[in-house]
Amino acid sequence: MIKIHTALFVILMLVAAMKMDNIQEQQGTLSHELSQAPVKHQLSYIDQDHDQVIPAFSEEKRQPKVKMLSTSTEEKSSKPKQKKKVKSETTNKASGKQYSNEEMDLLSRLVHAEAKGESYEGKKAVASVVLNRVEHRSFPDSVKGVIYQRNAFQPVSNGSIHDKADQDSIKAVKQVVKEHDRTTKAIYFYNPKTATDHWIRSRKIVERIGRHVFAV
Repeated sequence: MIKIHTALFVILMLVAAMKMDNIQEQQGTLSHELSQAPVKHQLSYIDQDHDQVIPAFSEEKRQPKVKMLSTSTEEKSSKPKQKKKVKSETTNKASGKQYSNEEMDLLSRLVHAEAKGESYEGKKAVASVVLNRVEHRSFPDSVKGVIYQRNAFQPVSNGSIHDKADQDSIKAVKQVVKEHDRTTKAIYFYNPKTATDHWIRSRKIVERIGRHVFAV
């Protein structure tokens, strides 16, 4: 019995040893096959990633295009500034009309001749009448045209229009023209004590300043 058991044990050991050899042989064959296999098959997913062409994103394309500003402003600023010509004209704020120095001088001489001895307000009133006529549709549209209109003002007829204006007359004209500070809206004035024209007396009186009355 002992011999039989010993023989069976030996047989079992031999069978186990043969199985172990078989397994090792299979493992060795598999390892050899794996070592001989092409790398691209073992790491195909890596190769595929490397084979793909990844488009390069240029920094130039990513950034928005900036339109170059014209340097014309710089060129303009580099040019020497030209001094503006000083105009010998004064603008009336209300009407937008411009009056030259010659016109203001002529108006000052008329005021001096017509309102000699009158108050400063009386001188402004005479200047106001002339400018009101310039802007009125029934009269010439310039200071010279109004003053030299036929039979309009006595100083033109008697020559006193050529006398030099005093400082009050010059100041009154500047205030009426530059500051639009008109004393009256009248378009006529006369001295009721000396006036001989009956038509002028028919006009509606709106102001009385000194020896003059002002009418429309």
